[in-house]
Amino acid sequence: MIDKNKEQDMNVEDVESCSIEIPYEPKKILMIVTSTDRFDETHKTGLWFEEFAVPYNKFIDAGYVVTVASLKGGKAPIDPASENLIDDIKWQSAKQALGDTVTLETVDYTLYDAVVLPGGHGPMFDLAKSELMGEIIGYFARHDKLIAAICHGPAGLLPAKQKDGLAFVNGRTMTCFTNDEEAWAKKNNLVPFSLEDALNDAGAFFTADKVGAINVVEDGNLITGQNFQSSAQFADAVIKYLSK
Repeated sequence: MIDKNKEQDMNVEDVESCSIEIPYEPKKILMIVTSTDRFDETHKTGLWFEEFAVPYNKFIDAGYVVTVASLKGGKAPIDPASENLIDDIKWQSAKQALGDTVTLETVDYTLYDAVVLPGGHGPMFDLAKSELMGEIIGYFARHDKLIAAICHGPAGLLPAKQKDGLAFVNGRTMTCFTNDEEAWAKKNNLVPFSLEDALNDAGAFFTADKVGAINVVEDGNLITGQNFQSSAQFADAVIKYLSK
């Protein structure tokens, strides 16, 4: 005769002995920033601080592992127009992360779940013509990993190609800092090209809101933000995507 209590005890022990605790693997984000610090000899530029700091802090708060890289490595230049004392205090950890960026060519980008490109006018000069950027974006596209860029960050998407040779952005719905915003900021005569026009010429389905409006566009594994005002919503969209 079977002792049911003993049978139940054995079942519980068996279940307990077979249970496996799976360790939590935090998401890994590669944030790539500019190394360019000026338009010309008399006009400074760089990274727009808010577009980096707000997403960076949100990613850290979400428990993500964040690597900050640039083409040249070392200290990333911040556009002086985007700095102020209050933000320096509020975003101190983000400022520190920009103090010693990793050289991009040393990064194994295949280990990351998402690549994020903050803006500022700097990317128009270096990321926009980087073969390595094209390689990285191409890899993330082929493996259906998240690609996110804000303001002038989408300049870093321009070197990437699809398998058929078309531009990566061809057929993708997206946004960036618009021509109207460039004129409003009085930088339209300093930039090397119009980012909005370049994306349109490459076959993107460009969408824009009014100057300074919050605008985040999602198209599959591509998330883009129009301007620095969109930084928080842009970061939230990245987190929501990675939480699926």
